[in-house]
Amino acid sequence: MEENKHEQLEIELNHEVAQGTYANLAIISHSTSEFIVDFVRIMPGIPKAEVKSRIILTPEHAKRLLSALQDNIRKYEQINGKINFPEDNRSVPGFTINLEPQGQA
Repeated sequence: MEENKHEQLEIELNHEVAQGTYANLAIISHSTSEFIVDFVRIMPGIPKAEVKSRIILTPEHAKRLLSALQDNIRKYEQINGKINFPEDNRSVPGFTINLEPQGQA
């Protein structure tokens, strides 16, 4: 008999995390060993934005995430139509975003 080579991973999603956190900006930086994704919530009329979550990934996991996002966007657009955004997709109306490093967190 051949052993089962695929073990199942049980993933727990607690109530607090399941509520989610809204972010309307992601700032991505990287080093040779990791990718850092800061999820930020920008509110109209408020000149300061707060990082709501920071995710640190290995380069391999970052590439897997990119592939998964591309696949999900493709599926979304097949059902809902093309997602459109301004030509300058780094701009946020009413804000100037400083992408310079602010130090290590």
